[in-house]
Amino acid sequence: MYKRLILTILTILLGVQNLYAAVGCTLNGPDRDIKRLFPKATNYKTEFITIKERGGKELAEEVEAKLKDKLEPTYESLDVPYAYYTVLREKEVIGYVHGVNQKGTYGGMQLILATDPNGVITDFYYQKISSPESKNFKDKKFTGQFIGLTLADFYTKDLKKSIKDPSKNSAEDYLATLRGIKKNLILHDEFKLKNEYDKFFYSKKKESKDEKQKDNQ
Repeated sequence: MYKRLILTILTILLGVQNLYAAVGCTLNGPDRDIKRLFPKATNYKTEFITIKERGGKELAEEVEAKLKDKLEPTYESLDVPYAYYTVLREKEVIGYVHGVNQKGTYGGMQLILATDPNGVITDFYYQKISSPESKNFKDKKFTGQFIGLTLADFYTKDLKKSIKDPSKNSAEDYLATLRGIKKNLILHDEFKLKNEYDKFFYSKKKESKDEKQKDNQ
């Protein structure tokens, strides 16, 4: 009886964990948030996209190569639905809003980006962050530094040199933020921009390969 009870509890807990893992990052108040991010918006469309339906394991491996990191199997599984808000002014697309869950030191982060139709960041904020130094991370002096950046910047530059850690003892959350934003932009490029920024990734990859060959000569 006791063993059966323990087994039931474990099954429930695993079910809850898997349910959480399959939940993407959606806006808390879409109508309010879209209007704040895009004051000229007249409407928006919401779409949920998964890596599984767009390319499965092959796409996941491509994302990992571009991210230079493995996708976390629980929080970044292939069936996690990513929410994309296409922002309209009448019939014209004026931007996108999209977010990702990112594992932080003290719990999950929710990183929200607003981008123009070409993938240029127009706003960035934390919808959720549990760091004891969350105030420093949420400060516009930090988040504002990402405005104007594109995926090309993440592919071709070491942003740690230009965007400094705003915290004193939360370096892991700073690095997690950079990773999460990069992942967000990679998925946006894959799902919405038809790999517009691939040319920057592959040119940088070729440059690195050429430099390595030169060093070996």
